[in-house]
Amino acid sequence: MRKLRAGLLAGVLAGGTLAAMTFTGMASTSQAAPSGGALGAAPYLYFGWGSPPNPTTVMSASGVKAFTLAFILSNGTCNPQWDGSRSLTGSDKTKINSIRSAGGDVVPSFGGWSGNKLGESCSSASALAGAYQKVINAYSLKAIDIDIEATEFSTNSVQDRVLGALKTIKQNNSGLKVFVTMPVEQNGLESHGQRLVKQAVKLGVPVDVWSVMPFDFGGGSGNMATLTTNAVQAVHNQLKSYYSGKSDAQIYAMQGISSMNGKTDDSETVTLANFKTIQSWANQHHLGRLTFWSANRDRPCASGSDADSCGGISQKAWDFSKVVAGFTG
Repeated sequence: MRKLRAGLLAGVLAGGTLAAMTFTGMASTSQAAPSGGALGAAPYLYFGWGSPPNPTTVMSASGVKAFTLAFILSNGTCNPQWDGSRSLTGSDKTKINSIRSAGGDVVPSFGGWSGNKLGESCSSASALAGAYQKVINAYSLKAIDIDIEATEFSTNSVQDRVLGALKTIKQNNSGLKVFVTMPVEQNGLESHGQRLVKQAVKLGVPVDVWSVMPFDFGGGSGNMATLTTNAVQAVHNQLKSYYSGKSDAQIYAMQGISSMNGKTDDSETVTLANFKTIQSWANQHHLGRLTFWSANRDRPCASGSDADSCGGISQKAWDFSKVVAGFTG
């Protein structure tokens, strides 16, 4: 589905080397903490793609305080690296330090559409938990994002491995927030998403926020604010049936939206007005997370610009990030 948004790099690693990719997008940060914490409002930012903006520039101009950083992948074994090729202690850590020095924080995202996934490369839930823990330890993290897509999403044994690993790291890291991001259809979670959530409930995996990517629906038409809120409400109804005994308010607090800014892979357009409506709906229902793909694209297009450096619509720099900065959950 989302070669753009969460998957983001459409076509990454070939033998551990980054290849071609597509675009995707998400989140931002909030002035009042949503149920996912302040890190529930963090736009996606991808340092390995196009011409990434300086994160502190985006922070000072928009009010955003955090970024969801894409993507942690496998280097071909059960070893986590940025894009499957860059060390946890290299240039990415320097940039993370600069974000924190400016008063912000980060949420590393594991997975996406392309590349070697840790969920598939690690042979067991315990080994996968160890890989997640390496990243948590490297950056003293308060939250992580599991962007589960493609075959990692559609293979039951891999779903179970991911869930088992998440249960372990939640037990071993007090206070750590876990966001799980996955595809969605117009009428809610499709079969793989339904299975993932039901299995998490069955296994007792305490996922804090289930985020969905409400775009690439097909057809390239329709009001994306309406399509988004309808899809998220449909997911709400599904989650409420899975989590027996939880109130509407508790379920909304467990939900998140991971949108795109501007043009999607499927010829849809999320306008700034659409995104403001989405943010207002998310605030009204006190969702736990709001994000978009991506800060890299949150600026006007120059002549000949690629989709990795702008959203393909008329806008000012960091317009979508400013909206996310107003997300209060």
